[in-house]
Amino acid sequence: MSDDQTNPLENKEFQILKVMKLVLTDVVKDTATQPGLKHPLSDRTIEGIRQCLKLVSARERELIEDAGKSMDMRPHYVDEPKKNVVVPISKIDRNIKKDPDKK
Repeated sequence: MSDDQTNPLENKEFQILKVMKLVLTDVVKDTATQPGLKHPLSDRTIEGIRQCLKLVSARERELIEDAGKSMDMRPHYVDEPKKNVVVPISKIDRNIKKDPDKK
């Protein structure tokens, strides 16, 4: 393949999958009905959309994993607390109580 595998987001297949997912979710949003009313899409079409979205998501996951990337694409804010805290060894204080009997 001549596609750039280092960044799956630039991969042509990934872009196609992204557009397909957007179109399918737009169809679902545009045809949404009020509770109690009959949906304009048939049950078979609704199930087909679900299956397509599952396949698109699975393939996106495969492409990202093949590129060695993580699926964690959530935004991170600058002021968000970091999960890991690094404490320099020089700042570690031992609270050893000295026993008066021991020297």
